[in-house]
Amino acid sequence: MPDIRFPNNFIWGAATASYQIEGAHAEDGKGESIWDHFSHIPGKITSNDNGDIACDHYHRYEEDVKIMKDLGLKYYRFSISWSRIFPDGKGSPNQKGIDFYKRLTNLLLENGIKPAITLYHWDLPQQLQYRGGWGNRDTADYFEQYAGYIFNQLGEYVPMWITHNEPHISSIISYWDGRHAPGYTDFPLALRACHHLLLSHGKAVQLYRSLGYKGEIGITLDLNPMYPASDTDKDKKATIRADGYENRWFADPVLKGKYPEDMVKWYESRTTLPEIKPGDMETISTPIDFLGINHYMPHTIKHDPSVWPANYAKLLTGRPLTNMDWEIYPEGSYDLLTRLHRDYNGIKLIITENGAAFTDIVNRKGEVDDDNRLDYLYGYLQQMNRAIKDGVNLAGYFVWSLMDNFEWGHGYSKRFGIVYIDFKTRQRIIKKSGHWYANVIKNNGFDLV
Repeated sequence: MPDIRFPNNFIWGAATASYQIEGAHAEDGKGESIWDHFSHIPGKITSNDNGDIACDHYHRYEEDVKIMKDLGLKYYRFSISWSRIFPDGKGSPNQKGIDFYKRLTNLLLENGIKPAITLYHWDLPQQLQYRGGWGNRDTADYFEQYAGYIFNQLGEYVPMWITHNEPHISSIISYWDGRHAPGYTDFPLALRACHHLLLSHGKAVQLYRSLGYKGEIGITLDLNPMYPASDTDKDKKATIRADGYENRWFADPVLKGKYPEDMVKWYESRTTLPEIKPGDMETISTPIDFLGINHYMPHTIKHDPSVWPANYAKLLTGRPLTNMDWEIYPEGSYDLLTRLHRDYNGIKLIITENGAAFTDIVNRKGEVDDDNRLDYLYGYLQQMNRAIKDGVNLAGYFVWSLMDNFEWGHGYSKRFGIVYIDFKTRQRIIKKSGHWYANVIKNNGFDLV
């Protein structure tokens, strides 16, 4: 028996996202998404890369499912391209689009792999962006219609559903920071986008419940622990604000039915809050079956009045870094999980993303020895196991990512996969970390070294 052992029913999986791997950006009736549009604007993406071909998963999905089976994956988390299903975001569905996801779902099931579907991983149909995108409340209704169609096509086959991936990114980073599509820098608009994203989540959950399918449904939030840079009162208060700005502003509405009061007061004195209509918060807080967590790093927070709107900055502390300049601190995952368990009534938690980008090189034997990534996964899984032993209801883990892919604004310059992709030939090579992870799944744990 391995030294570190997980519960018998623990979910082991790997995750991807449609725009990052599929390619086939204009094939079989697919419409343009905001990432198709944004990535073709010169200067927005490293090396002016785009996802037109990416990993070519759309054409190579059979090969990829074979790799998943070889790895022993129990679950595969993938997202659906909204514009592949509804090219204009609404109207009549594109049959060839849904047929692709049906083929993928069926092949997964034939190979003993359960599908976990994310309905939205940032690739809004561009035609809806022309109507205001997530700043337009109507987009929540269009999302509900899209979700309903997918539920009715795949609902009886899919045991796990995620409405949204990281609404913090698709609102704040996309409408205020401007680093992600559609690339805006309007904070009141970002807050409206956030509210409409969360509203669309609640609408989709209610619809799923009404249809009577037997699977589970939740949402995935990017959540990270916040630590003050010093013991000063300013840094401690800034850390609470950072937590409100990035974590609680998204978790509290879903799980408590209200935006955090301290952040509401903070924003009210600085900007315009979105309109909240009667019933909105009840919809947003429709009970979910699990909370998905994407977690990679800790944040060390220092008060900085020059950084609007929340007056804080993030510092590096000298810990080891990934290629994303993200600090490696496995103990932070324990702190995060125990905190979420405590603050949100022991809700079932699933790690829907965790992993690291490093420079990967194929050696003369045609292998990729990514010991740094293996060490990262080893450390984080050890701390997650510790949280389970201390009573946290952690039910599963999805490594990010199954394969190297288009890493948004970084293009193809960052590699997160446990499977190496040669972006010239599209050859796949399971990395050392992938072989190690396969053994973790096989043994439901691993030995301490």
